[in-house]
Amino acid sequence: MSRTVVVIGGGYGGAAVAKALDQETDVVLIEPKDAFVHSAGALRALVRPDWAENVFFPYDRLLERGRVVRDRVVSADPDGVVLASGERIDADYLVLASGSSYPFPAKMDTDATAEALDRLRSAHKELAGADRVLIAGAGPVGLELSGEIKAVWPGKRVTVVDPAERLLPAFLPEVRDELHRQLDALGVDLRLGTALADPPPTEPGTNATFTARTTTGDDITADIWFRAYGVHINGDYLGDGRLTTRTAQGHVRVTETLNVHGHDNVYAIGDITDLREAKMAGHAMRHAEVAAANILAQVRGEEPTDVYQPLPHPALLLPLGPDGGVGQLPSPDGPTALPARQVAEIKGADLYIGRFTELFDTA
Repeated sequence: MSRTVVVIGGGYGGAAVAKALDQETDVVLIEPKDAFVHSAGALRALVRPDWAENVFFPYDRLLERGRVVRDRVVSADPDGVVLASGERIDADYLVLASGSSYPFPAKMDTDATAEALDRLRSAHKELAGADRVLIAGAGPVGLELSGEIKAVWPGKRVTVVDPAERLLPAFLPEVRDELHRQLDALGVDLRLGTALADPPPTEPGTNATFTARTTTGDDITADIWFRAYGVHINGDYLGDGRLTTRTAQGHVRVTETLNVHGHDNVYAIGDITDLREAKMAGHAMRHAEVAAANILAQVRGEEPTDVYQPLPHPALLLPLGPDGGVGQLPSPDGPTALPARQVAEIKGADLYIGRFTELFDTA
């Protein structure tokens, strides 16, 4: 007897788990966007609008048997979900894969592909006309954005500020040293241990000259700025408490099999989990493999035995444009630093576009 699996969210984890379950269950993937957005390519889409369409993948060929419902979940319980349209969809299994939101341009702030492309083209035009760029946030997003800007416009003056005293403190010293070396070579003005005392008077992504004061008393004059901090976990549909309660950070507690605590038919993957690891697309897709294997075992009448173990050391692939960047990956001997050439080969050159072309059958 077939079982219905409702997957909430069609991002990295949700799309992968829906695809993995499609042949043996009745999958209903609920996603408000009209296409999957490959956020890992969003920053390059900003600086290269001619390339931007590569980061959007329609859902219409993701599933063969299942269906994609373009709507938003407003409430969930162990037996199904209620949509913004008022429709209820009953489910034998639920997968919470609703992901997170983040300031544009790292993530899109609209559900329509056409609007997102217009937004990227408009922001590109504003950025192209700006000589001085300020980026608030020196995490991976802010640094990658600085590298993408410098790859297209080497002469632009790019300043990155962050209250942290060190870049990537959890990573190998040689990774940090190489990152500083490459940023210096690109001419990025990196200012650690300081932040903006107040947000600039202009909207992010708008070309309008301003002077901002930092918490250390310095003034920075720029023509445009971008916010590279402020993740928000998407889980408002859990607010009524009918399924579970969230942590103060907005996460849900999961077991080693990725079940939501207290429910053997409800799984959570990706950014919404309380797993002690960075919220990364690669981790979400690994979660999807575990959750799919366990659901399929249950559907077949077997015991779900796949467990998820976070990596013992943090992993990172941080491109600085198509040809630069730093990386750290696990190895049998512990974490290993990667040279820029290898980072470019693995990720920077095409930002995994080929992988998602295959997943969404858009070749």
